Amino acid sequence: MSLYTIADLHLSTLDSTNKSMEVFGSRWDSYTERLEKNWKRLITDDDTVVIPGDVSWALSLEEATSDMKFLDSLPGKKILCKGNHDFWWSTMKKHKEHFEKHGITTISFLFNNAYEADDFIIAGTRGWFYDEKASQNLPNKTDFAKLTAREELRLETSLKAAAALSEASGKEIIVFMHFPPVWNNEVCTGLIDILKKYGIKRVYFGHIHGNYTVPPKTIYENIELNIISADYLAFIPKIVTK
Repeated sequence: MSLYTIADLHLSTLDSTNKSMEVFGSRWDSYTERLEKNWKRLITDDDTVVIPGDVSWALSLEEATSDMKFLDSLPGKKILCKGNHDFWWSTMKKHKEHFEKHGITTISFLFNNAYEADDFIIAGTRGWFYDEKASQNLPNKTDFAKLTAREELRLETSLKAAAALSEASGKEIIVFMHFPPVWNNEVCTGLIDILKKYGIKRVYFGHIHGNYTVPPKTIYENIELNIISADYLAFIPKIVTK
């Protein structure tokens, strides 16, 4: 039983939601097929894969059914976190009802909660930081302080649940986020402070595309930050080791 992770799958298996990823470069050629091949080569039904955000291009939960069934058909348990493009994301109650209706059994959600998998406790949230390029797609007068505060609350809620599991098992808590809490000169100080409060030593994040020469991990205030965007990983899920 092993723990893997990969972010930013940007699935679009339903014809009506087909969206080309070629604008991000040749690494995205036939990416769904490559992901499926690599996934089946590495992952067994006893493994867990955390997917922190930008899972599907669908605009509604109904539209996302095809992508969720594709994920469900792959080996292992999947734990999904929300990304900035996951417009299909709904309430946990609606997710559960929809999945039961469609026989989707291997997908769970990281949202104000925590999980135990392999030798680790999994916590996390979407996160947030001010990204000038991304902000161009947001409404005017977007309150970034409010968005960040909400994500800080969700991270703390998740980490409180994770701390209880860790206290019982002694396992390391690892945090998964869609946005990097630190990127270039931008630091989401509130999120970093919460990570430090709970003694988190490792964070895995996605969101960043096209930056293939950056190191796979950096250190910020004794926290190891690992980039796991699918294109950065060449659509090969990354194993999490002790």
